Amino acid sequence: MNGRIFTRSLKLRFIFCGIYQKKIMKKQYFKSSLKVSFIIIFLSLFLIRCSSTKKVVSFNGNDVKNIIDSSQFTFVAERMNPMRGASRILTSYYDVEVKKDTLSSFLPFFGRSYQAPMDPSKSPLAFHSYNFTYKAQQKNKDQWQVFINPKDRQEIQQLLFTIFNNGTATLNVVSTNRDAISFYGHIVRNKQ
Repeated sequence: MNGRIFTRSLKLRFIFCGIYQKKIMKKQYFKSSLKVSFIIIFLSLFLIRCSSTKKVVSFNGNDVKNIIDSSQFTFVAERMNPMRGASRILTSYYDVEVKKDTLSSFLPFFGRSYQAPMDPSKSPLAFHSYNFTYKAQQKNKDQWQVFINPKDRQEIQQLLFTIFNNGTATLNVVSTNRDAISFYGHIVRNKQ
């Protein structure tokens, strides 16, 4: 009788262990399928983000030279690099439009200010200037530098554009009472 009870309890243990193992396997399968699902979602979002970036119009050296000589271009910022802190990708549209008689800047600012602003809700790099100097020079065969000094905006000392023959560009902004800040992006020709 003790042998029957022992074999029955042994059979029940095997049955119970089998059911328990199946539950464990189902949990592991669920966890692994959940991980795979997260990876697929992450990759699809990454690919969508990469495919939705704005297409940069490719230029050659003569196109860039003509754009710079005409002083008619728009710098579209894609990433900013504050003096303090990490580089940030810009998800909204920010630009600096350069025309012969007008400079329109709409850029964000992150960094230290050494003087309290009059209106803290406005970015110090969102302004219009109608009195500025424009100086362009070719640094080497693939690179141009454009120096813009606004005379009617005392808080902005200089905007230095470094423009490459493929249309990519950097912008360094030097302010009077704020940290310097850099932007990376590309240029486009202004519509006439």
